[in-house]
Amino acid sequence: MVDLDLLTYLEDFISVERKARFLEVLKERTNFLTVAIEDVFQLHNTSAVIRSCEVFGIQTAHIIEDRFGKRLDKNIAMGAQQWIDVHRYKNTTSCILHLRSEGYQIIATSPHNDSCLLEEFDIDKKSALFFGTEKEGLSAEVMREADGFLKIPMVGFTESLNISVSAAIILQHLTTQLKKRELPWQLSDTEKLEKRLDWTKKSIKNIDKILTRFNI
Repeated sequence: MVDLDLLTYLEDFISVERKARFLEVLKERTNFLTVAIEDVFQLHNTSAVIRSCEVFGIQTAHIIEDRFGKRLDKNIAMGAQQWIDVHRYKNTTSCILHLRSEGYQIIATSPHNDSCLLEEFDIDKKSALFFGTEKEGLSAEVMREADGFLKIPMVGFTESLNISVSAAIILQHLTTQLKKRELPWQLSDTEKLEKRLDWTKKSIKNIDKILTRFNI
């Protein structure tokens, strides 16, 4: 449960404009779609995907860091990571198990011929979009466990796009389509309150001292 008294107290430390901006942004946030990034090597690619998640209203992202360690650079992400929820995993199995427990279908983004074209993808279920490494793509485990496959239509000689470009194209298209549908895509009231409290805390300097004062 969100402490409403604490939220009210802390919101006095931020501007009316910032509070209004939080409410405006939260109206567009969704957990109906989420993103999973598997073992991406280049730091800037992971960070750019996180930035695209934030820009297009995806509230939660999942990073699998099995082979290359931590792959998120706060400078490249330009602060986007503080506004969305990033979950980290040591392996693909634990990520897939978690997402399935949350009711997501696993969608592998892949240029293979058996993949559904982006404009034909039906957003009728909660979906976790998996993006893979720059050269090798997604692991055999993701391809085996996937409930569906998705690709961006291409008409040139190049077989694939950079992961960060692919993510941006797919997220822009799917979030636009999602908002046209009569689906429960928005955050719940509780989730919105939780994010208001979280974002407000992150917006206040000396937050620890202010929280101590409130508790006293």
